[in-house]
Amino acid sequence: MWQPRVHAPVTNATSGREGHSAVGETTCDVIADHLAHYFPQQTYRSNEVTLSTTLPALVASSIRYRYDASHALDGLDLSVASGDIFALLGPNGSGKTTLFRLISTLAMIQEGEISVFGHSVRKQRAAVRSLLGVVFQNPSLDPKLTVEENIRCQAALYGISGQDLRKRIQAVSEQLGLEERLATPTEKLSGGLKRRAELAKGILHQPKLLLLDEPSTGLDPASRLDLWHAIQQLRTESGVTVLLTTHLLEEADKADRIAILDRGAVVAEGPPAELRASLGNQVLSIRSTNMNAVIAWLEEHSVPCQKLSDQILVSIPNAMDIVAPLSKQMGDLIQSITLGQPSLEDVFIAKTGHRFWKYDASVSA
Repeated sequence: MWQPRVHAPVTNATSGREGHSAVGETTCDVIADHLAHYFPQQTYRSNEVTLSTTLPALVASSIRYRYDASHALDGLDLSVASGDIFALLGPNGSGKTTLFRLISTLAMIQEGEISVFGHSVRKQRAAVRSLLGVVFQNPSLDPKLTVEENIRCQAALYGISGQDLRKRIQAVSEQLGLEERLATPTEKLSGGLKRRAELAKGILHQPKLLLLDEPSTGLDPASRLDLWHAIQQLRTESGVTVLLTTHLLEEADKADRIAILDRGAVVAEGPPAELRASLGNQVLSIRSTNMNAVIAWLEEHSVPCQKLSDQILVSIPNAMDIVAPLSKQMGDLIQSITLGQPSLEDVFIAKTGHRFWKYDASVSA
């Protein structure tokens, strides 16, 4: 019968902490033994899978997924070009996490098809997994292990060892600015450095598609900018495609393309600047003591508008042209008029008819 290799605890040569093994010789070897024993035919590396450079990194077609009576995904279609930084933007409950679970093979597809560089998530799960790097929203670092020890444990999952592993640790630590932190226990790192260590684990096996689930959760603004710099540098240096989820409008604005999700479907997709430009160059926000009267005036003058709970939005080219006549005829009813450039939230409102935060699904999606 197979038995895992068992090693006595030794002093870590790097940190000198008793009770922690020299990683690569103990715990991680046991992990590798378990994988080799139970999944002997499931070992793939991304550079062993045939890829076509002309294929999209990801294609999702007519995806539907239900939790009991609730639709987490409802006919979702999505295509992500190779080499893009692509953001899935949506409020909690819009379907982002469910879609990630399907792409990463953590949940079975109920309806529709998903492919990663032409490989079917339904039929070629092992090959798809080898192409993916995943950084989850919740931390996956062992706080008592050093940065390098955490990376080595990740390497054991992919059968990476020896000189190849040493070269990869050097490469990812240089890419992410972790060279001087490899011997530091991760519990002593700042939030931004912890996310960089998570990224190092996610790209160690050289994935072609990197999935980042709410990557900047819990980070302060400076650390968030630092993380985005690291993501953009990764794409530039390695050509990896990045697909991330976020509920932060300003974060999505940094992506090459975004897909706005609402109630399990894509309601808008494109480069952020193009999506904003689709509303024209100006957006009027009107607050009034009699919103119905103001809406009637706008309709009478053929001005399309949207009524929210506390304001009326007008998104048309040269929206400022209606400010003077509106103020003159409806001035007694007007509390405020605000003129500004369209934002991604304005795009969301225009496509869904409600605010970004209004919808809260009964299930975590």
